[in-house]
Amino acid sequence: MAQGKLERTGFWPGDARLVISISMQFEAGAQPERGASGPFPPLDPKYPDLPMQTWYDYGVKEGIPRMLDLWDRVGVKVTSHMVGQAVDRHPQLAREIVERGHEAAGHGQTWEPQFSMTPAQERAGYLASIASIERATGTRPIGFNAFWLRGTPNTLGILQELGFVYHIDDISRDEPFTVPVNGKPFMVVPYTLRNNDIVRYDSPALTVDAYLADLKAEFDLLYQEAGRRRRMMSISTHDRISGTPARVRALETFIRYAQSHPGVRFMRKDEIARFALTAPGVPRS
Repeated sequence: MAQGKLERTGFWPGDARLVISISMQFEAGAQPERGASGPFPPLDPKYPDLPMQTWYDYGVKEGIPRMLDLWDRVGVKVTSHMVGQAVDRHPQLAREIVERGHEAAGHGQTWEPQFSMTPAQERAGYLASIASIERATGTRPIGFNAFWLRGTPNTLGILQELGFVYHIDDISRDEPFTVPVNGKPFMVVPYTLRNNDIVRYDSPALTVDAYLADLKAEFDLLYQEAGRRRRMMSISTHDRISGTPARVRALETFIRYAQSHPGVRFMRKDEIARFALTAPGVPRS
């Protein structure tokens, strides 16, 4: 290999070459009775959308249980961003997620977007979310994901004051980095739109085979780049979307493909955040 192109190591724990982090969004049960988004044509909100509710129900009845079995089969631990109201309605499922080794992270208390909230409303919502997750799982969340990534200029300061360590509402890098909040570093573990089922499967033309091909192509280049710099691949799954039989099969095929490469490690986002807070060479924005 030519001088200057020598591969380096030490970017990740255990000398891993590339880290992959998977989100499993737990939202079913928090959706509004009227006006929730989904695969059906919009319905006048003066009427309850009964079939739309069953689409969300699939997430807790079939989707998450099927994905939990997948994570067990392939030996992968994930981060589950949980809406507090969904946890309140399905506490046993939230508890099972944690008991099977996965991270419980915050995703707000209700379906209400954060971007238009006052600081007092944000704080109250995050405190309620913390309480819901702690009550069901016995763990306190340290990671956060806003509704469609849209927080406010106050969000990070409030999260920091409440003991959160990281958020994921940033898609500007393929590696973790910090931002200053009240003079202290706050971790960003970047999210993804391109490897995100709720974005990609919105197109009826996207088959599971096409999504699998995209995941492999993304992995291949990041794996190549990871010989010279810290690289992280993020994948986002949602309970009612990726938990279908065909999509779980595609995810399993991809994970086993990634695991066939030396130096690939799957990590929860809290593990990434805690490591990156003190690791050398982490970008400081």
